Amino acid sequence: MTDKLTVSVLGTGIMGAAMARNIARAGYHLRVWNRTRAKAEPLAADGALVAGTPAEAVDSADVVLTMLHDGPVTLETMRAAAPALRPSTVWAQSATAGLDGVAELAAFAREHGLLFYDAPVLGTRGPAEAGELTVIAAGPLQGRDIVTAVFDAVGSRTVWTGEDGAEASATRLKLVANSWVLAATTATGEALALARALGVHPGDFLDLIAGGPLDMPYLHAKAGLLIGGELSPAQFAVTTAAKDARLIVQAAEQHGVRLDVAAASAARMERAAALGHGDEDMTAAYYASFDQDPTA
Repeated sequence: MTDKLTVSVLGTGIMGAAMARNIARAGYHLRVWNRTRAKAEPLAADGALVAGTPAEAVDSADVVLTMLHDGPVTLETMRAAAPALRPSTVWAQSATAGLDGVAELAAFAREHGLLFYDAPVLGTRGPAEAGELTVIAAGPLQGRDIVTAVFDAVGSRTVWTGEDGAEASATRLKLVANSWVLAATTATGEALALARALGVHPGDFLDLIAGGPLDMPYLHAKAGLLIGGELSPAQFAVTTAAKDARLIVQAAEQHGVRLDVAAASAARMERAAALGHGDEDMTAAYYASFDQDPTA
């Protein structure tokens, strides 16, 4: 059955387009929609039917995968798709939607009889294009054989966290992981900004910690993007990172925890976006350290 699945992907931005392309390469029938149609049109070359509306995209779909900016945008899109949704359709939402967002999406799924999977992904543009994302998933046993086939097309690993997507156990784990990613990215940017201010070559800093307990591949990857001027196209955009950071802070506050680093990371990302770096890789939060563009 799974080799004849019709999969609809709603949202074909940085991550969604890459995921859709790998679904097509896996041999499934693919239907795609994006609010800005021009971002979906290139997928026609991969065999996708490019739909004009969410309802057209999900018509006759076995699986609907949403990869949109946040919970409210996902809910708005699914409401537009509702007239064409069939009961028992498998729906995997892969945005970082936050705890409240997932609760609203799960409620929508119950109202329409959908099999709901909370399935955010861990990874950026590169792993998405290579089909090597980690899918963090929670949802019912019924329908798992179908949705797992789709997860296998977009990722190299699926981590199941529970049988009820409404509990947001997958999103909870994703928020914890993203809190570490944001902290590491913020620390990288601040260390490189300080190096610039003090006249220290960034290579000297990286060489100093290389191979020791303070070293890690992620530092070199992010520093390399900045040093090499490779912030566009983004692996993970500043504006998206700012949104995720705010969701992390909100989730922590709801559970009585104060996250100073996450809050500061959100502020830095928002400041970088205000400086014109919103569509660049989140490493561009580096520029939030300066009152004026250091490259000017």
